[in-house]
Amino acid sequence: MTVRARIEAVTGTALNGWTGTSRHWAATGDDLVIESLPSDAGTARLLVSRSDNRIAEAELRDDADEAFLALNGSVGRHPADAAVVAALVEAAFQRCPEAGWLRVPGLGKAASLRALAAKTEGDPAAPDAVVERASFYQLPLLWLTAGTRAAYPLIRSQIGPQDRLPPLRPPQPNGSFYRRWLPHLGTTLSFRAIDRRHDLGLFHGWMNQKRVAYYWELAQSEADLDRYLADQEDDPHLFGVIGSFDDVPVGYFEFYWAKEDRLGPYYDAEDFDRGWHGLIGNVAHLGRLKTLAWFRAITHYLFLDEPRTGRIMGEPRATHRKMLSYCGDAAYETLKEFDFPHKRAALVCCERERFFCEVPL
Repeated sequence: MTVRARIEAVTGTALNGWTGTSRHWAATGDDLVIESLPSDAGTARLLVSRSDNRIAEAELRDDADEAFLALNGSVGRHPADAAVVAALVEAAFQRCPEAGWLRVPGLGKAASLRALAAKTEGDPAAPDAVVERASFYQLPLLWLTAGTRAAYPLIRSQIGPQDRLPPLRPPQPNGSFYRRWLPHLGTTLSFRAIDRRHDLGLFHGWMNQKRVAYYWELAQSEADLDRYLADQEDDPHLFGVIGSFDDVPVGYFEFYWAKEDRLGPYYDAEDFDRGWHGLIGNVAHLGRLKTLAWFRAITHYLFLDEPRTGRIMGEPRATHRKMLSYCGDAAYETLKEFDFPHKRAALVCCERERFFCEVPL
């Protein structure tokens, strides 16, 4: 199945032919805007701006499974151009959803392309850089807010469950830490750490919705939920997150390290396995298209955050068929069913290679 067919199956919208502007957030802190000006069904000009100043442009051509991005002028020749080139590559893959590869003619030896392309082809003196879609979306050049990523070395901790001691974990993030524009929804999706000093009322309202309380069992007072979040702040294995569309809060999620979580004893957990729980509290943003966007973005962030993470695990209720359907559309495989003390659960697993090869981003 092609990438385009997967996008149409998931979203009902083909991106080929998309026009307008896209936004890209580089890990360097740059906020880049790219305008797409189609010449015909298969070609377009891409114009890059920073703070309303034009800084680069490129010509894009879509040719079935491969696309061609010709960078104009001197852009891409200097190592400092890596963020701009990465934004152009993301815009090109958005514009050409069927392309599994992007060829940048003549720049296989350019410093900025060497950070993106794992292979070159063509003239040895001036080879083409060839960027693979599945590899590109694993690179930490875009999407993560500057200064928020802090992967730790593998230092074994003596604090945690004594039968499955974890590595020393990095600190929980503060503020906004992931942002990505979604062309099929025409909106920006972002994550920020929950802050109980400001978010307690929102959290309380969401947890006391009847449909949320059925699954989370946290229909409690603000004081009780404040204690819940305070306990979470002291727990290095998980942290709470507010997810937003265009900076409007939409849902609450908890990201955890699976080895020391309650899930850890129920399978052969590895040090960098991750997992998550979530809810959509803003009822204006319910629906399959948007919920699948959260599944994909959460999984993308968790793989991006720690390059040694090879699996994202989950334990939804075995009877929650809608949730398991979403899992299937985001490359989560059901491995088995098992019994928690409070529920019959399905163990689901998303493997890194399968996710980036099969799931459109």
